[in-house]
Amino acid sequence: MGAQGFVTLARHFPDRTVVTFDPRGAERSRRTDGATESTPDEHADDLHRLISALDTGPVDIFATSGGAVNALALVARHPEQVRTLVAHEPPTAQVLGPRAGAGRVRRHPRDVPPHRPGAGDGEVHHARQLRRPASSRLRRGPHPIQRYSGSRPRTTLSGHPLVGQNMPSGNAYQPDFDALRAAPTRVLIAVGAESARATAGRAATAIAERLGTTPVIFPGGHTGFLGGEYGQTGEPDAFADTLRRVLGSEG
Repeated sequence: MGAQGFVTLARHFPDRTVVTFDPRGAERSRRTDGATESTPDEHADDLHRLISALDTGPVDIFATSGGAVNALALVARHPEQVRTLVAHEPPTAQVLGPRAGAGRVRRHPRDVPPHRPGAGDGEVHHARQLRRPASSRLRRGPHPIQRYSGSRPRTTLSGHPLVGQNMPSGNAYQPDFDALRAAPTRVLIAVGAESARATAGRAATAIAERLGTTPVIFPGGHTGFLGGEYGQTGEPDAFADTLRRVLGSEG
């Protein structure tokens, strides 16, 4: 998801300087190196460079889904740059173990048939992760994953920035829990009230347990912060209120 996914949420924080960006390969960001996969460590290095360029000192970060995985990697490597991280439903299925299908989650996006634009196994897979019904309703109009990531249409889902580029490495990522526990950063793991039993919600809960913390419950589901972006609307007002509260709290 690129910057345009956070327009509604950012409007709730006029008293803060809010910086949004397009991760490599998404929306306005164009990959030119020919790589077919991006890793959380690569995204973390991008974040490190961005924060260094801002030159404002430690920042507060709200990161969601794959972005939350990348932000956890950033805190593990550069904790001095982040004062507070709110990591909303990082879908690191690896932390759930093989019984939860972590290996299958890693492989599945690359199994999408090469000449099937639009609906396909990748759509069903992503819908199951986020507990969205893989029904014919989702197959009308723009592809659900295209709506979610806001990227250009692709001829195959395996070449899509979300499904092909980021999901395999992000789902399989194992956070550096020792580094996260040792970091001075306040790390808050957020779980959607409506998506706690989906893969991303369960992974977030498992991460919080490994960190010795309690997940913070946010309104809505995996996309609870959206206010019409990509054709999806969650509970952005209540979501923003919760985010403001946890950013302003000390515990």
